[in-house]
Amino acid sequence: MKVVCVGGGPAGLYLAILLKRQNPSHDITVHERDPEGSTHGWGVTYRRGLLDRLREHDLASARAIEDASVRWSEGVAHVGGLTIRRHGDEGFGIGRHRLLGLLADRARFLGVRLEFASGITEPPAGADLVVAADGPHSALRTRRAAAFGTRITPGCNPYVRLGTTKVFDALTFAFTETEHGWIWVRGHGCGGEYSTCVAECSPETFTGLGLDRVTQADGLTLLERLFADVLDGHPLTGHPGAGWLTFRTVTNRTWHHGNLVLLGDAAHATHYSGGAGTAEALEDAMCLARALHEHTGLTDALAAYERRRTAELLPVQSAARHSAQWYENLPRYINLPPHRMFALLGRRHSPLLPYVPPQLYYGLDKAAGRLEALHRFKRWLGPRAARPPHTWSPARRG
Repeated sequence: MKVVCVGGGPAGLYLAILLKRQNPSHDITVHERDPEGSTHGWGVTYRRGLLDRLREHDLASARAIEDASVRWSEGVAHVGGLTIRRHGDEGFGIGRHRLLGLLADRARFLGVRLEFASGITEPPAGADLVVAADGPHSALRTRRAAAFGTRITPGCNPYVRLGTTKVFDALTFAFTETEHGWIWVRGHGCGGEYSTCVAECSPETFTGLGLDRVTQADGLTLLERLFADVLDGHPLTGHPGAGWLTFRTVTNRTWHHGNLVLLGDAAHATHYSGGAGTAEALEDAMCLARALHEHTGLTDALAAYERRRTAELLPVQSAARHSAQWYENLPRYINLPPHRMFALLGRRHSPLLPYVPPQLYYGLDKAAGRLEALHRFKRWLGPRAARPPHTWSPARRG
């Protein structure tokens, strides 16, 4: 099969790797519009579950990604001059530049052709399958927006992605109040020398602080001053020419049209605060590779891929939507006691939270947690209580 993948991001590169592993005779070319080594992102996050899935599909690239990642098991929030630290699930961070380099090396090793500085806006002739993995602004999809049923929904809050030489040892949130409202950053480590930060605020705070009018350098200076305590004097860095944006959620009625199929953000771009964008793009690649392996007909394979992934993404998209709404409604939560606000930040994906008074939700959630802990204790104690006491020791068996 001749496959042309347009877009050299994580999804496109990983799909090329998986298809080459399935059948080395596949003719696979990945076209990336930017020069090799350039990227518009700073870092990405993922969970242990994704790493386990990567191991199942290609152990070599999974090991390389894990070795290049940093990890944390805590979250930290800086609110109103107070710092709250909470233990949480294990998380991982890796620089986007490093991730792309590892995947590109693996793809080349397997025999995939990589063409950089190669912009493709129309499906190449002669390909059996064309994969549009060219991001949320996909040129291939945009030219066929009616066929795909593309819908783009603009978000509310302005945000900007930045880097810093401050290395965070945990998933870090910092909220600062200004005379024009609250502004906040979310940061995590990407490697041993830098971290990524996303700054966000309401539209009113954005214009009130003058961030819509200042130069990039002056904007960075303002943010460095507002978050000086969190950054410990380290500078913030932005990509040249990259400014503040509002997130655009992308959905499509169908993900395939003829021999053209959508992958990653071209198919579904969900709000960055959910922290699952790269992980879900890689899951797309796994699912598409599986469907192409299981079905002999291309149409059947693409239909199976679309059915599986749209069903799997429903809870992810819902969680991301509620996460974005939590930040858009920050005044509803920010004046809670900081430890309670941080607890509800961790529950921001809940569809119930927007409809229950925050203090009441916190109390119900805490009670439910105690009840679940009691249920776990009872499940642990039950079998042991049925045995003589001298057999309760974990060192004894039978």
